[in-house]
Amino acid sequence: MTRDKQPDSAASERRKGMPRRCAVAFGGPTACGKSAAALAAAKEFGARGPGAVVINADSMQVYRELAILTARPDAAAMAAVPHRLYGVLSAGDACSAGRWRAMALAEIDAALAAGKLPILAGGTGLYLEVLRNGLAPVPPIPADIRAQAQAHMAAEDGPALHARLARIDPAAAAALRPGDRQRIARAWQVMTATGRSILDWQRDAGQAEDAPELATFLFLPERSALYAACDRRFAQMIEAGAVEEVESMLALGLDPGLPAMKAVGVREIAAYLRGEIGRAEMIARGQRATRQYAKRQYTWFRHRVPALRVFDEQYSERLDRDIFTNIRESRLTL
Repeated sequence: MTRDKQPDSAASERRKGMPRRCAVAFGGPTACGKSAAALAAAKEFGARGPGAVVINADSMQVYRELAILTARPDAAAMAAVPHRLYGVLSAGDACSAGRWRAMALAEIDAALAAGKLPILAGGTGLYLEVLRNGLAPVPPIPADIRAQAQAHMAAEDGPALHARLARIDPAAAAALRPGDRQRIARAWQVMTATGRSILDWQRDAGQAEDAPELATFLFLPERSALYAACDRRFAQMIEAGAVEEVESMLALGLDPGLPAMKAVGVREIAAYLRGEIGRAEMIARGQRATRQYAKRQYTWFRHRVPALRVFDEQYSERLDRDIFTNIRESRLTL
């Protein structure tokens, strides 16, 4: 089954006199098939048009050290059609949503300039939201408040930081997990400095003037099927060498606060490598963490990402005709 929503199509009216900026996007929780859908669309419009480029919209697939654990497209997919922003940064290099947005817009424009269709694919709903809305127009945070936040982060664990934020901004705290230390610290700084929740600033952003038109397709399958797929995927990652991949990254001695070090599965595999848990327990914990992550992604995409079509199932080739027709009818193809 599918459900129709409204396409994101107002940006071009605000860009009169400029080249039309547009893209297709595939999103949804991990293991829903969005990367396969993007590849199928890219092949279709490459064979029946000037070509297509797949652009990463996943916050962990940007890191070159985590190809297996983040389910990055394999060599065959990369060879079939051009892929951009996959494995382009070191795990020691933090990639913010704003930085990704700038890179993604550059890749979208490069694809369009070459006469190719840009196709975004990824499970980071925040990235697609920021692409559409831009960054929240928060005033600069005073240095003393930034210093206070750093001191709190150095002295307190995630739950304590989360409780500190909840005391002054319960709405923002409710939207964040205790493990999201960087976002918690940012929300605390914004509320302390401005007296307004970061959620209010984000709502004020609206749609950015430079936002592309997006024909977005979401895959939101039934939960039990999704969670079973998550379990299978994590077990397959372990068999494919995820343990060795994490071992190599840990050997770099990176700051544990870096985003790449918080990728789903890193904590569980690290505990196994330290001898704290056995292999079976490591897999069970990794599967549980993957299901929890998929649940959060599911909620974000369902409520915060405007879509042209929402499929209540995992991607399969039988959906191709429907997807390709919708892309053509969206008039985003060149």
